[in-house]
Amino acid sequence: MTPAPSGTATAKAFIKLAGTRAWTRRMAQFAQIAAAGPHVRRAVVLRHGLELSLDRVSRGIDRALGAGEQRVLELARETVKTYGSLPPAGRERLRTMLHACLSDDGTLIPLFHLMRTAALQRARGFAVTLAGLAEGAPYDLLLERDGVQAEVACDVVSAEDGRGVHRGAWVRLMDRVDPDLQSWLANHPGRYLLKLTLPQGLRAGEADQDLLSALHDRIRTMLAGQSRADHDEAAVLRLDPLMLAGAQAGELGLLSSLRREFGHEAHLAVTEAGGGVFVMAARAGRENEVAVAIRRRMAAIAPARLTGTRPGILAMFVEDTDRAEWRHLRERLELEGEARQFLTFPEARSVVAVTCASRLELLGATPPDAVPEGELRFRNPSHPSAKAAALAPAVLSSM
Repeated sequence: MTPAPSGTATAKAFIKLAGTRAWTRRMAQFAQIAAAGPHVRRAVVLRHGLELSLDRVSRGIDRALGAGEQRVLELARETVKTYGSLPPAGRERLRTMLHACLSDDGTLIPLFHLMRTAALQRARGFAVTLAGLAEGAPYDLLLERDGVQAEVACDVVSAEDGRGVHRGAWVRLMDRVDPDLQSWLANHPGRYLLKLTLPQGLRAGEADQDLLSALHDRIRTMLAGQSRADHDEAAVLRLDPLMLAGAQAGELGLLSSLRREFGHEAHLAVTEAGGGVFVMAARAGRENEVAVAIRRRMAAIAPARLTGTRPGILAMFVEDTDRAEWRHLRERLELEGEARQFLTFPEARSVVAVTCASRLELLGATPPDAVPEGELRFRNPSHPSAKAAALAPAVLSSM
């Protein structure tokens, strides 16, 4: 099967809206970043999968489109359609937003989250105005149903904000260390586990590059000196034989077995060479606080993004998370707990509900990986409009 002509045309129209030269430069940036190594390359594919998918479809790649790619095309089509319906100032705002999504470390998620949220509310029977784009309102959407209105502010928060060890920093460390591990395994065949605890964390910013280099040097020194342990206030390293049972590893797969062993918060990497296996497992010195980071973000944006003259909804998109972490946040009720705590704050006075979604919902994954109805919803029972029947489809708690 080949991509449908309408799909190819949609991708090309979206790229034209972004600017063909800007799009070409962006693809070249991805290629340059990915050249750092295989771990960074996989991270680029995951983080920028929306852009890469559209680029692939625009070039008419001869293969069937998956469900996720179809969803990306739907959102791209909606973006192009929306652009055509906006007044000149609104078109300029959309292009500015799109350019920001394609700059620096940006992704298309903020734009597609906006388009998807608008589509969700239309499907629930609301008349939806893209007030942020069309009128420059501080909120993004104005909903109306049976004479009742509500404002929606769409926002994206990265799970990295709640992690002590950033995945972006971890993949860069692995690409530095991997050649050393392969050389070492060639001379020391066997199965090994290097556990790293990083009390001060490890982040991807420029300020942490020295720490990244120092950690790489310490790992090389351990390997060269046959040392089994190294520790200071910045890191605790311990090298042991990998004792994971062969039957268990064979049944579940090595990475799945390691994930069961170390939990969803651990950063894992496997290097294989000459019949040997070297596993690295890293954790921060404290538990991740992803849900806490989301609550703090909501408290920061609610007063600025909502006018207070109508009921407000915060539509939060949780970025940079995977299936295991997303399910953990939901099943352990961490998202619910922090959302409901936020709704008691003075900053939430105008907020009638909070919603949360991830890429799994955006790309149409099914439960239990994704949330039924496409989002988690938490209603604020103390808001005067909490029981308004007209708003119920958008604000009733989903759990």
